[in-house]
Amino acid sequence: GTGMSKRPRHVHIAGIGGTAMAAVALLAKAQGWHVTGSDEAVYPPMSEVLATAHITVSDYGEANLSPAPDLCLIGNALSRGHPEVEAVLRWGIPYSSGAAFIGEHILPGRHAMVVAGTHGKTSTASMLAHILHTAGHAPGFMIGGIPENFGQGACLGAAAAPFVLEGDEYDTALFDKRSKFLHYHARTLILNNLEFDHADIFPDLEAIKVQFAYLLRTVPDNGLIIVNADDVHLKDVLSRGCWSPVTRFAHADSSVTANWRWRAERADGRRFTLWHQGALFADIEWCMLGAHQAGNACAAAAAAYHHGVDADTIYQALTSFRGVRRRMTLITTLAGVRIYDDFAHHPTAIRSVVDSAAANLRAGGRLWVLLDPCSNTMRSRHHQHALPACFAAADRLLCFAPKARDTAASDLLDVAQLCQAVGDKAAPADAETLAHQLGDVHPDDDILLLSNGGISHWLHVLQQQLLR
Repeated sequence: GTGMSKRPRHVHIAGIGGTAMAAVALLAKAQGWHVTGSDEAVYPPMSEVLATAHITVSDYGEANLSPAPDLCLIGNALSRGHPEVEAVLRWGIPYSSGAAFIGEHILPGRHAMVVAGTHGKTSTASMLAHILHTAGHAPGFMIGGIPENFGQGACLGAAAAPFVLEGDEYDTALFDKRSKFLHYHARTLILNNLEFDHADIFPDLEAIKVQFAYLLRTVPDNGLIIVNADDVHLKDVLSRGCWSPVTRFAHADSSVTANWRWRAERADGRRFTLWHQGALFADIEWCMLGAHQAGNACAAAAAAYHHGVDADTIYQALTSFRGVRRRMTLITTLAGVRIYDDFAHHPTAIRSVVDSAAANLRAGGRLWVLLDPCSNTMRSRHHQHALPACFAAADRLLCFAPKARDTAASDLLDVAQLCQAVGDKAAPADAETLAHQLGDVHPDDDILLLSNGGISHWLHVLQQQLLR
């Protein structure tokens, strides 16, 4: 009627600083929503991403909800008792989760290509988006990291183009304990691997398998499931009910000989070959390291090929793929010492990253690993016994004590015990002792920072020590 202004709908995102919620913010803004957000501590790269998009971020407080937004998205780190959660419920403001918002507002009419599994989601989703982009599809994507080829973790893409998502098994919100990936309506689903992770959410592996079994119930019969042929836990999940065609792929170090359509075979360092139905598909030389990345490429290639992308384009895309920020990223070289940064926060991922870094050393160089346990599961004692074996390929390990936050000391990772189990090459570290411990770093050495928190502080210490 008359007097109706066409103001954009206002969505307020509580907990906007997380990787996933910042991505949701960018997509909502690109779709025409007026977006505001709140959080307590937003650090790079997400702070820069939000600033560049001109999205205002405030400290938490119920004032952010007055006047009331049309919709409030509540991040999964927020619980009852949080001032904004309480205000939303008290005032009857419509609320939802980031994952549900994507499913309801961004994905309708799009072919959702979802990458799920314990490891490799970010890298595989980034490769797949880059392949589709190289093929001219102008895909949308939402990825829990920053693919260097795009410089951002989220993009709306062309209206009817495929949409690539990192399918997180983490729960959705305080009011929705299903895994986030159940909201994404996958039509093409990659299942990379399945292991126990997220001890703060799931009591055991079985609880995660239940969510994956639900996920299979959402894939249509004209969709496609691309699954790692080696993984016994995924085999178990598929046996519980699968209504879609299945394509199997095998990793480079796979023991599986039959029953796969795609396979990555290891050459050396930065080279590998892709095989499709027993024939050579592509011989790739690229910027990535490690057999696990070749396996990720195999899954992404299978998804893209099924979507109509030809072998030559897949080859061009993988050879021009530049990786993901904070995934074995060379962040700087100080006085000849190469410093890599990786987000690894699970023993399997840590081990493959450490092995890859060690294999990439220069002659006479040593590998120093600085471990800063930040995620809930890494800070807990959960991986205490699995962690020591992850550092076999490292020459030195310096490990920081986890921050207690609200965890009892008896439940925290015991750093002294970890270092003892690793042996003489390992030592506990802190901001005071680090400079001294790095005293005998040589110009050919590599330093690998393993942290899923902020690293600017450690970088500052390294700069002071190595550039004196």
